[in-house]
Amino acid sequence: MTETTLSSVSSVSSIRDAMSRRTPGPAASPRDHRVSGVLVFMLADMIVFTMIFAGFMIERMGQLELFNRSAATLDVRLGVLNTLILIASGFLVVLAVHAAHAGRRAATRRWLLLSFVVGAGFGITKMTEYNEKIFGHGITMHTNDFYMFYFTLTGAHFFHFVAGMIILAALWFKAGRDPADARLYKTVEAGALYWHMVDLLWIFIFPMLYLLGASQ
Repeated sequence: MTETTLSSVSSVSSIRDAMSRRTPGPAASPRDHRVSGVLVFMLADMIVFTMIFAGFMIERMGQLELFNRSAATLDVRLGVLNTLILIASGFLVVLAVHAAHAGRRAATRRWLLLSFVVGAGFGITKMTEYNEKIFGHGITMHTNDFYMFYFTLTGAHFFHFVAGMIILAALWFKAGRDPADARLYKTVEAGALYWHMVDLLWIFIFPMLYLLGASQ
């Protein structure tokens, strides 16, 4: 009787151990520091940009006429277009995250590719604007204090944009190579958080540079 009981207990323990060793599915949340690492980076980055924003507003109060006159030379239509491009691309990334969470690898790759293609429009319009300012009108960051902030803010943001495009491309390749499991989901989620930061930064930069002068 004792041997039978011990055998039953041993069988239950074996089943329990086997269940605990199962590989988590796509919707599981394994211990992963990628998302938290991106969040820490985003916080540090936003602090730096906030300091530049504060410097811009302080200088603007001291040179209001110059800043408004210089801001009026910016193409608000391009600024609006770039805002819509980044918002649309960010929405497509959200769809990619949902697809990765559901374990749908083909859909994940499709949304990531569409997000990359749409996001590329931002780079095209931004390079067009830089070309017009620098080579068309000879305006550089040394022209005046407004353009110093303009090229500093948009240039730093453009660097983040390029990094984000590289991340989207890397995620697309990774989704085609790796299994659609919880690890892939967390990786796509971390990349999406970075891309949303690119969106958020532009949403602050656009009205500060393009709309404040136009509203006067």
